[in-house]
Amino acid sequence: MSDVIIAEGVSKSYRLGEQTTAYNLLRERIVQAFKTPFARQQPVNQFWALKDVSFTVSSAEVVGLIGKNGAGKSTLLKILSRITEPAEGRIDLHGKVSSLLEVGIGFHPELSGRENVYLNGAILGMSRREIRRKFDEIVDFAEISKFLDTPVKRYSSGMYVRLAFAVAAHLEPDILIVDEVLAVGDSAFQQKCLGKMRDIRSEGRTVIVVSHNMATVSSLCQRVIWLADGKVKAAGDAQAIIRQYLSEGVKNDFVWTPRHGVLSAFEYHSVSIESGSASGGGEGFPANAPIDVVFDISIHDKFPAGRIEMRLQTDSGDLLLTSTSADATTQANHEWKRGRQQFRCRIPADFLMPGRYFITITEPYGSYDIVRENVLTFSVTEEGSLSARDQRGGKIAPRLQWTLTGT
Repeated sequence: MSDVIIAEGVSKSYRLGEQTTAYNLLRERIVQAFKTPFARQQPVNQFWALKDVSFTVSSAEVVGLIGKNGAGKSTLLKILSRITEPAEGRIDLHGKVSSLLEVGIGFHPELSGRENVYLNGAILGMSRREIRRKFDEIVDFAEISKFLDTPVKRYSSGMYVRLAFAVAAHLEPDILIVDEVLAVGDSAFQQKCLGKMRDIRSEGRTVIVVSHNMATVSSLCQRVIWLADGKVKAAGDAQAIIRQYLSEGVKNDFVWTPRHGVLSAFEYHSVSIESGSASGGGEGFPANAPIDVVFDISIHDKFPAGRIEMRLQTDSGDLLLTSTSADATTQANHEWKRGRQQFRCRIPADFLMPGRYFITITEPYGSYDIVRENVLTFSVTEEGSLSARDQRGGKIAPRLQWTLTGT
């Protein structure tokens, strides 16, 4: 396979405290000119968003770009998309690049969905005939046929994303760059997009995907590039790099307390992990001991029906399970009672393989949930583990009930 992206010593700096006017409207420039004589001079500091970043990506590869907020991912994507230029170094791109970086980028809000499809195709250098050949496929994928002739400024964020991804993926780019924007779409559409990106790879084209969802990266990508403080910290096999990324500097963390104030009528006092038996805790929990996740909360006022969601993730980024406080009911949500109270979710004994696990929770906030990622971490030891006893495979190690009948 030949390299379609070659980055050599790419660096990008910004001057903190400096205001750019490159994209300001005329009225904003007039206001700025009026303010300038009266403004106090602010110190300008240089900040390196990227520093000496080098890597290659081959054709027919799906490569993940991971890192914490501020690591330089967005800056690198903008350079790859030719939105901005590096201060130092170079990036060679071999083929047409289609990017999906933010909701709305690349669309003209006054034009209809139909017109924006043709506009984006023209930007990619496609003829009207080529766009027309793909048009029905794009509309079917986006599922917005009823709104095709409506100006996109009237679209919901979900409709925007569906059309934007459909256009970016179907107009046959050699390199498709997809940022976290897919998180806006619903679960079914996300799975549809993941399938399409796998199809693009099978057609010999390249995908760069950025996501904080390690399960998505793990399932989709063969290789991962890990950025930290504007530099490439590690690059290689997706599973190995994700495991390093999630485990970096991580110790067992059995208690989480929010650092923010009370956001709504719902308040977290703490979320903690307790051993469901006399043993456990410390450096980890025996595999044959139950584990309780305890949610200490208060409801201060009338609050819409909802639920707490707990997600259990492995150190390789796989989402192992999701459980909610409404699981004991017949409905997706439940009513809240006022006052301080505890929800307790038990992970049964003889269920998890030895290893490290991460817990993500949600915080109800009106009609939607705030996601708190990886707030708790814990280890399961080999003590009492069936998998340690006989080296069995799998992602979980439940002790299932066997019965013998007959003579």
